[in-house]
This record gives sequence, structure tokens and C-alpha cells, in this order.
Amino acid sequence: MTPSTQPRNAARTGLDGTRTGRAGGPRTGRHDAHAGLGRTMLNKVPEVTLWFWVIKILCTTVGESFADWINMQLGVGLVGTAVLFTVVFAVVLTVQMRLRRYVAGVYWLTVVVVSVTGTLYTDLLTDQLGVPLWFSTTVFSVLLAGVFGVWWLRERTLSIHSITTTPREAFYWLAVLVTFALGTATGDWTLELTGWGPGVSVLLPLSLIAIVTVLWRGGANPVLAFWVAYILTRPLGANIGDWLASPRSEQGLGLGTLGTSLVFLAAILATVVLLTITRVDVAEEDGPGAGTGEQQDAPVRPGRERAMLGVLLVVAVATVALLTWADHQPHVSALDAEEGSAPACSSAALDPSAAAPAAAKDFPAASMADYRTITTDTLALVDQGDQAGAQTRITDLETAWDDDESTLQPMDCAAWTTLDGQIDDALTAVRASSPQQADEDQALRTLLTTLGG
Repeated sequence: MTPSTQPRNAARTGLDGTRTGRAGGPRTGRHDAHAGLGRTMLNKVPEVTLWFWVIKILCTTVGESFADWINMQLGVGLVGTAVLFTVVFAVVLTVQMRLRRYVAGVYWLTVVVVSVTGTLYTDLLTDQLGVPLWFSTTVFSVLLAGVFGVWWLRERTLSIHSITTTPREAFYWLAVLVTFALGTATGDWTLELTGWGPGVSVLLPLSLIAIVTVLWRGGANPVLAFWVAYILTRPLGANIGDWLASPRSEQGLGLGTLGTSLVFLAAILATVVLLTITRVDVAEEDGPGAGTGEQQDAPVRPGRERAMLGVLLVVAVATVALLTWADHQPHVSALDAEEGSAPACSSAALDPSAAAPAAAKDFPAASMADYRTITTDTLALVDQGDQAGAQTRITDLETAWDDDESTLQPMDCAAWTTLDGQIDDALTAVRASSPQQADEDQALRTLLTTLGG
């Protein structure tokens, strides 16, 4: 959703419903009394142009893939990664809040960090505390409504073109943090319900964003349209990242989390440099009303807004119906496959005593022998105290297992579930930030027993 194409010096209606001048700066008009509360600054948020949405999706994608790389590939763990990024977020946000104007590099760095942080908070609730995704989605929806409610009661505007005081900027970043947490919960819940693969899962949020854009063009409330699209970019960016990072055996492109992170970080850097040089996303910095929050209301069309809101509600109901239908179709949870945990099966998972015979019977002997060899090598390296070597060797097991998923899983989903869970336990033990040899030995020996070793 970008403002319609007009000459740079022409006034236009911004996405937030305010009347803007060159590059989106507020035009002279009614003075917003609340803008005088707190430190008055130039607008701290970029113009909502096509570049805004492009870089927002890039930030969301790199946030998802980079967090996964630190969490799983470096073995920092979910809690450790969450603590790390909370500290980084506090530092970066402090720098951003101390500025008196929009600075592209600092602003978008803050968005990258907050995207990681919001995602991790939802993952902590889901993976560490076992909170159902439907409950997280509900809680974050209520929390976001509360943030918007307090923001409106205090400031009488939710316009992102009037982030000119410290309180407004605080409300803005709090809303952004919650939208990332909500987008994570909603996106993961969708994957859990549908079982869609990485490529297919991109289509739903992309289609919904396109619909919201059409409704905004048709006269929908611009503030509502903006924040709905903002939330939807999170599952879109995350699904794009998963599609790029997932191995080819899972219908991905096989770039890996590190490769995907590097590609998107480079794209973000190039875009930020372009925006810094061209300043096409910078609101007007001089002239009457600059930095004061003065604005003039755009023409309000209540009838058109109500009609577009009705259409949006119909789209929401249709989306819920689609997800309900997909949930009732036979499928394996795409979320479980994405996170490396045991995928859902139509039959109950085997207990350890039954898993080994079933696996030996139904899975190719050559594959089982390879898994046993790698596990035995890893166990030997652990016992020798070569932790780095053990971490490298067990990565071979993860790669081989992921590559064989599409072949082995249909043979016996229950046996696959058991083995997948035990391999995940072994990976977690060996890659722990402070590995304990007793835990590693137990996880690896349990896996070897199941593999028939």
C-alpha cells in the first residue's frame, strides 16, 4: 500500500489518513494539541511507500532466519537467544528514541531487532511453556487492541505520520513489538492447522495483503488497513524465509538459515543505502508545521469506509473457513517439520521398545546403517571430550535425516515420529551452550538403541 503516484511537491492523502505535502510531510492546518506533550521532534517514521513494505518484509525474513540460526545452528538455545535479543533490542531502541528525526539505518535496524525479539517471545510461550498457538494469538490480539486503545485515548490519533513526540514513539514501538508477536503466533497457528509447505504457505498472507491494498484503494480506513497489512507481513516474510532456507526435500530452495540471513541482510543494507542517498522516504523537514504535528484531515467518507470494513469482515470469515477446512484434511504439521520436532501422524507414536523393530523392518537398511555410524562417531567424540568435532559430526546426521524425510516418513509415520524426536533430543544435547556429557551420552545411546545399534 503506497500513496498514489503524484508529483513530489503535490499534496496527497497518506496511508494514515492525513493530508501530506512533499514527501509526505504534514501540511499546515489544525494543530494537534497532544503533539506538544513531551519532546517535539520531526516525524520519526518513514513515508509509507513501496520501499517501506519491501524493506519491512526483508527485515521480517532475516529476523526469522537469523534467530533460527543463532538458536539452533549455534546452539545458544531459545531462552539464551531471547535474552540476548532483548538486551540488543533495549540498546538499539534507546539509540532510536534519542534521535530527533528519522534516520533510515537506525530505524530499520530497530525493526530487524524487534522482529527477532517479538518472534522469540511467541516461540518461548509455545516451545518452553507449552502455550497453545490459538491462545497466544488471542492474548496478543487483545494486547494489541489495548495498546491501540490507550494510544488513542492519550493522543487522539494512531497516525504513523505524527510520531513527533516521545510518548507517541513509545506507543508506536510497543505496537510494532506486539504485531510481530501476534504475526508469529497467527502464522505458526496457520501452519499447524493446514500442514502447507513453505512455498504454498506464502500464498495466503500474500493474497490477504493484496486484498487489503485493494480495499484501502477503495476507501477503507487507512489506519486499519496499515496495521492489518503490517501484521500480515510477518507471516509472509517468515514463510518466504522458510521456503528459501528449507532443504529441497521439503520443497524449499536449500539456502539454509545462514545463507538466507546473509542474502536478506545484504538486500536490507543495499535498500537502506539507497534510501539514505535518495531520501525518498523522508517526510518534509522544513516549512510550516514541520515537526509540530500540525495536520489537516483528509476527506472522510464514512459510507465508503463502512462498506470496505464489511468486505474486510467477509474476507476474515472466508479465511477462517479456509483454515477450518484445511485443518480437517489429512496432513502432517508443517510447523513441526519446520522446527525439527516430531511431525503429527494419524497413528500414535511408537514407544521406544517397539520403535526399533519397526524402523529396522520398514526403513532401508543402508540408511539405518548410515545413521548408526554417524551416531556412534558422535558418541565417541563426546567421550573423547571433542565437543566441536561432535557438533560437526552430528550435523551430518541432521542433514541425512532431513534429506531422507520425504522417502522414509510415508513408510511408517509412527516410527519416523519416534526417531525424529530422539534425533532432535540428541541434537539439542550436543549443541547446548553448556553441554553436559551425561545428557549427551544418554540421548545418543537412546538413539542408537532405537536405530538397532
